[in-house]
Amino acid sequence: MADVDDKGAQPLAQPLAQSSPELHGHGLRLCRWDAESDADVEAWLRGLLDPEFQRWNTPLIPVRDLDGARESMRAKARNAANGTGVSFRIADAVTGQTLGHIGINDINPAVRLARVGYWVLPESRGRQVATRALTLAARHAFTDLGLNRLELDHALGHDASCRIAERCGFRYEGTMRGAMFDAGRHDAFRDAHLHARIAADAEPEAGQGSGGRDSGVTATAAP
Repeated sequence: MADVDDKGAQPLAQPLAQSSPELHGHGLRLCRWDAESDADVEAWLRGLLDPEFQRWNTPLIPVRDLDGARESMRAKARNAANGTGVSFRIADAVTGQTLGHIGINDINPAVRLARVGYWVLPESRGRQVATRALTLAARHAFTDLGLNRLELDHALGHDASCRIAERCGFRYEGTMRGAMFDAGRHDAFRDAHLHARIAADAEPEAGQGSGGRDSGVTATAAP
């Protein structure tokens, strides 16, 4: 991308601190993570230590214990405070049970661009949690935050994330060479698929498209 002078950039439609604190729909509630909640911290740590997460994601700063998980969550809160990201705990709308995480990351207000990532806890897979959460988060990004483009990328071979992206209207745009850390390594890289959706694209119905399960799902969600 060419260098962008952001001095004349317009602010987002709504500052993150003033945007809707919770999103509701499709049987889900997307709410903020609470770094002072032991239950939230434990769920966050379980998500990042899940072997399926680690198969497809290699965080720049590994999270190995509760203290690391709490600091990781506080970093996400700082991103929300400075306008560069917003993270949601995916919860069941009825029971409040934590199902996973979804985040709108690396927000660039100059070009109204951001990246989206997510993960789903093992016991919550197979219920289209990621598909439903991505539908809600994308709507929030375009409607409330005023973004124009959302990107979603995942490691080559992660077919489940490919299906989720396509069901949620994120078109496949190509393969990026050496774009992600290899599993468990910071000295080796692997290719990634790039998907994207823009504000002008029609919003598909949640779950629309082929396949009906979100199995082993993550997409560039590493903190």
